[in-house]
Amino acid sequence: MRVVLAEDSLLLREGLVRLLGEYGAEVVAAVGDGDALVTAVVEHRPDVAVVDVRMPPGFTDEGLRAALRLRRDVPGTAILVLSQYVEVSYAADLLGAGGGVGYLLKDRVTRLDDLADALARVTAGGTVLDPEVVAALFACGDPVAALTPREREVLALVAEGRANGAIGRALNLSQGGVEKHIAAIFDKLGLARESADDHRRVLAVLAWLGLGRR
Repeated sequence: MRVVLAEDSLLLREGLVRLLGEYGAEVVAAVGDGDALVTAVVEHRPDVAVVDVRMPPGFTDEGLRAALRLRRDVPGTAILVLSQYVEVSYAADLLGAGGGVGYLLKDRVTRLDDLADALARVTAGGTVLDPEVVAALFACGDPVAALTPREREVLALVAEGRANGAIGRALNLSQGGVEKHIAAIFDKLGLARESADDHRRVLAVLAWLGLGRR
């Protein structure tokens, strides 16, 4: 796996380079701002870009804006965004960009297993959300009021990017039980049956964020 890393903190950047190396990834470029990120991705065409949200010069959303630009200009590049804090609007913008994206808190990437799992899923076209981000999204409003408590639990794990098997293990449900709950979620959110299942999973999360079909 080839990676471009964008992180303004030199210490954290070097730490992530070492951590990614332990995972077996090749960091083809490690940069400190959004413009350099875009340049590096265009040049190296990596499998995934690992991006800090807040970078120079303003330390607001420069990394996110660079990531969204990459989704437009270099389609097919997976994006894993890192943040020090739970920032719901940034997670919503990222999900709106489609699959192959992830949003993790920086505390999470100190654990190699979590980082490796997230990278594997986003490069495979999946969507990954930090559990703390998912919890914050639930606290921000209730656009899915029609869902049962169990369906909310299932949707929370869908939002984290979990496959049906992982959802079943987490909630002690059979494969058929998970499929039944997901079908009910699709029905209640008015998602078209003719859409591909992977696309409907993204749409379900977007509906939860209040972004669906706008």
